[in-house]
Amino acid sequence: MKVLISGGGTGGHIFPAVSIANALRELDPSCEILFVGAEGRMEMERVPQSGYPIVGLPVRGLDRKKIWRNIGVAIDFVRSMRQVRRIIRDFRPDVGVGVGGYASGAAMKVAARMGVPILLQEQNGFAGVTNKMLRNDAAKICVAYEGMERFFPADKLILTGNPVRQNLKDGTPEQAIQYFNDTFGVQFTTQRKTLLIIGGSLGARTINDSIKANLKALIDSGIQVIWQTGKYYFEDCKQALNSQLSTLNTQHSTIICTDFISQMPQAYALADLVISRAGASSISELCLLGKASILVPSPNVAEDHQTHNAMALVRRDAAVLVKDVEAHSLLVPTALQLIADDAQLTNLQHNILTLALPDSANLIAQEVIKLAKK
Repeated sequence: MKVLISGGGTGGHIFPAVSIANALRELDPSCEILFVGAEGRMEMERVPQSGYPIVGLPVRGLDRKKIWRNIGVAIDFVRSMRQVRRIIRDFRPDVGVGVGGYASGAAMKVAARMGVPILLQEQNGFAGVTNKMLRNDAAKICVAYEGMERFFPADKLILTGNPVRQNLKDGTPEQAIQYFNDTFGVQFTTQRKTLLIIGGSLGARTINDSIKANLKALIDSGIQVIWQTGKYYFEDCKQALNSQLSTLNTQHSTIICTDFISQMPQAYALADLVISRAGASSISELCLLGKASILVPSPNVAEDHQTHNAMALVRRDAAVLVKDVEAHSLLVPTALQLIADDAQLTNLQHNILTLALPDSANLIAQEVIKLAKK
């Protein structure tokens, strides 16, 4: 069996794609998998790190502000489609899997035209442009939210949830304490509450600015904080933290500031409360692990889909929402109030856990195999 998987641009597309590939390998160790991504994007680095080959296309997204630049975008899309034709003739896939992103549009459109059955995986509660464009070409569409009939043909839909990184449940609070104390030189303990702040694979400016503006309150609260800033914001955030510690005349802090958390299972294991953007992968991880969370939807995404993702949880009392425009003044006070309220933490943990779909990657892989056999 040969499977062509395409998509990327962000961790929210890459992690599910790799999880599906891993599940396929478990079900059929002999299957061959080839990824198709966009040149210069995250997938060109992360996919090979996961052990899979990838081919890059000269494809890029539409420029919604400078419309005239889309002439070049269209030319690159046509070039990419020609390249995909060559890839499919050489690789001869039995099935194609599209997870969203620029490359997926070109790769899956050509694959469908060449007679390859297509499966789409839509992570969000508001369907992305690429998958909506491909809905008539797909044989099956795996979704993470109910009510997706407003975007896709109902007879093609399968509710599978979103695949997440498979080792997320491996951490324990005790292992986490040892790891963070040894790695960052802090003195964390299981006796104090821990706040985990994550802004996605690239970081989140609003969340970082909100934390910087309220560092004194966080330090004074006595809670432990693991603050993932993203690489673009790390130096600025680290400087702000050091400046605050200097002002308070203290060297030891209960705050870890890092650009990237390599041991997410340990970070999640220790966290009593998580502050996060509302990307589909992040929400799926929070559901799987049953973590109380404050969601700050990014306003800089297509069709405000992160707000739709977050509201699916908020309506079930499974998360707290703080709007991006209100985060500077409300985010940290809300977090400090919530993390001190054991009853509300327990309620959120219970409710979000009921929304988890824990076997998503395997379910999707089974559907891929069914299409390949047909």
